[in-house]
Amino acid sequence: MMRRFLAGLFLFFMVSALWQCAKRGSPTGGPKDEAPPILLRSDPDNMTVNFKTNKIKLYFDEYVKLENLQEQLIVSPPLKYLPEITPQGGTGKVVEVTIKDTLKENTTYTFNFGQSIVDNNEGNPYPFLTYVFSTGDFIDSLTLNGVVKDALNKKADDFISVMLYEIDSMYTDSTVFQRPPNYITNTLDSAIIFKISNIKEGRYALFALKDEAKNNVFDQNTDKIGFVEDTISIPTDSTYLLNLFREIPDYNLSVPSFAASNKIIFGYYGDGKEVKIEPMSALPDTVRTKVLRERDKDTLNFWFTPFETDSILFTVTNEAYQRIDTFNVKTRKVAIDSLVLNPNFRGTYNFNDSFHIAANIPLTSIDSTQIQVIDKDSIPVPFQVDLDSIENKVDFDFEVEPNQTYNIELLPGAITDFFEGTNDSLLYSLSTKSPADYANLTVNLEGAVTYPLILQLTNEQGETQIEQYAEQPRAFQFNNIEPGIYIVRVIFDTNQNRKWDTGNFLQRLQPEKVSYYPKPIELRANWEMIETFTLIE
Repeated sequence: MMRRFLAGLFLFFMVSALWQCAKRGSPTGGPKDEAPPILLRSDPDNMTVNFKTNKIKLYFDEYVKLENLQEQLIVSPPLKYLPEITPQGGTGKVVEVTIKDTLKENTTYTFNFGQSIVDNNEGNPYPFLTYVFSTGDFIDSLTLNGVVKDALNKKADDFISVMLYEIDSMYTDSTVFQRPPNYITNTLDSAIIFKISNIKEGRYALFALKDEAKNNVFDQNTDKIGFVEDTISIPTDSTYLLNLFREIPDYNLSVPSFAASNKIIFGYYGDGKEVKIEPMSALPDTVRTKVLRERDKDTLNFWFTPFETDSILFTVTNEAYQRIDTFNVKTRKVAIDSLVLNPNFRGTYNFNDSFHIAANIPLTSIDSTQIQVIDKDSIPVPFQVDLDSIENKVDFDFEVEPNQTYNIELLPGAITDFFEGTNDSLLYSLSTKSPADYANLTVNLEGAVTYPLILQLTNEQGETQIEQYAEQPRAFQFNNIEPGIYIVRVIFDTNQNRKWDTGNFLQRLQPEKVSYYPKPIELRANWEMIETFTLIE
């Protein structure tokens, strides 16, 4: 009996053990790996002097890969040819750098990898790995610190290059346009503070670039630039501020072309206020012409009544630059432009708005007897219309009431264009809200205030929504404005032209100063707010 009991007990444990072995479970996987890869060693060693090789090997404790290397890697001084770095598109425990340039003698080089080296599994970056070597007997160890900001916008761009040029017999003001700097760093996408390390003692020029082409030189047409006017003497304990701005490009013309059978477009860069376009070819007496600047574009349109010709010869004169260009514009088969009218508002119309109708073809006249403004009760509303020949639009002026609807009707022939074309019947509807649907804001300025100035309310993208100009102290009252989040900025109008003016490097001209209220202002419907903006030097 005892033997049977023991045998049964033994059999029970055996079956239980086998059952447990056969059961499937889901592994927990353990905690997420958040540790970055560890650099075990480098060959040659970091901080090597009398560097002779063209290869660098970095050994890590785990498999790594490269991410965004072209944006993250900063080599100072810049190399003419990008180094070859592996593994590209793969993984490995060794990152190998092959230098393709002939290195300068007695020079300290810094390779800052940013956060481009990450572990293979979780993508944890090795934070700002820096490898330094010298082709001479010692490592340069001086540093320069500073901050970059945007001259107009509240937030500076990412990936700003900060550059030092040694002032020697080869340096001129045009050097920044022509060759890379002696030292360079980058703010990457995480900071506005910069530090340039491993600099040798000397005198330098300091710049910041939003380097769109990533070629380490200044391209006026695409890049923002910031500069320090004075020479930088290193070593220094000073911290430097660089204001980035986009220059107005130097004047230049694009090749003109037929955009329509009655229009030739003349595009230009820079200041085109004094550009004059004149045909040198003899035009028939029946041909009428007009030059009009295209709205919101750096383009002049030469309008003409069509006629048979193979080409037209033009001179384009810019008296401000004492420059004359000649173009022979060949005709091509394109359609004719016809009149298109566009109102600046449809639907909701705010109390502070002004209504106009813009045209694509030069306008010559308006007939107010063919226009009427009617409210929701079908009662005519008194109005005035004016032809703005510069902006090529028809401006309307009428008293706006709350909780009202306005129908603006243009009968055929109300507007006549340069080619004697007229409008068809047009009807635009506008409606207003109650004052309780809007907000009121008063801004008082204190502290280091100088006049004249412009106080602007912008949206969170920095686009101006409304502004006021002041030549002397006063409260800035913004009534009946749309609820939303606003940014307040003050532009100090130094040259008194009622707009913000950018800078120019070659003229050693800094942009006009801009100050921002430290926090966004949220306005809600039926709110009245008073804010005090204390400005500092």
